[in-house]
Amino acid sequence: MLISAARAETLKLVNQREAAEPHAPVLVRGAELFDLSASRALADPALDLATPLKGPFKAEPLDWSEGAAAALELARIAGILPAFLVDPHAAGEAQPFDASDLAALTDPARLVIAARARLPVNTSEECEIVAFRSADDLREHVALVFGEARSDRPPLVRLHSECLTGDVLGSLKCDCGPQLDAALHAAAAEAKAGGWGVVLYLRQEGRGIGLINKLRAYRLQDQGFDTVDANQRLGLPDEARDFPVAARMLGLLGAREIRLMTNNPAKVAALEAAGVLVVERVPHQLPDNPHNARYLATKRDRAGHLLR
Repeated sequence: MLISAARAETLKLVNQREAAEPHAPVLVRGAELFDLSASRALADPALDLATPLKGPFKAEPLDWSEGAAAALELARIAGILPAFLVDPHAAGEAQPFDASDLAALTDPARLVIAARARLPVNTSEECEIVAFRSADDLREHVALVFGEARSDRPPLVRLHSECLTGDVLGSLKCDCGPQLDAALHAAAAEAKAGGWGVVLYLRQEGRGIGLINKLRAYRLQDQGFDTVDANQRLGLPDEARDFPVAARMLGLLGAREIRLMTNNPAKVAALEAAGVLVVERVPHQLPDNPHNARYLATKRDRAGHLLR
């Protein structure tokens, strides 16, 4: 089976040196051929406590690491667990896929404006919604634009990644819903003050791992793991958002320089690496609650988020 190093380390199938790169691919061979039950037990951490591993297992050398890494990334994009049976018996005809094909699928340059329309919202009746789409990606990102674009005044911008549980259902496990609401108010206020504001709504649920995997991580959090450790037990990155896509959206809107609402220095660095100049970081912090205090502390302590 092909799994990530983080998942293999969780299962004690690799040593610490091999696990130093947690999202690298690891090829694991069992003493017996993997059947469906054994495969699921190896792939899904939800089964860790209920299903003892039936080894022995051995991590084997991997001379096709680029293709293996592409497979794990495709699993993340698809929102499924990053685990594959390699050359199983009677699997059918193999479909060729080169590692370089992945770059073409995720190339932000292929993103275009697909539609735009006036959209009155609670924070302002003068708002425009702009939808973006790529021919190779089913996700449809949107931007809410408040005020008229101005070349002499960088817009106030918030990058908000989709969170169904927080944005729509009112989850208290995160601060996503209140963050989105505060960003919409701030962008609207910026427009009323004579500038312009932009809220990008990126279809990157669960920091890029997808809704189902996010809920799998929630279940592990209920067992006592923090957000970072839960993702790693799943064999998934704790940060997989596509910030070049956000940079492309801003470029299409004419925003080359921005004032960014964020407490995450890595977000600033990622946008600047993608060609967007962040002239000011505007703090964007909201109060915690008993259900998300640990989540916010993890973002601060393990992901480097600032308090202000």
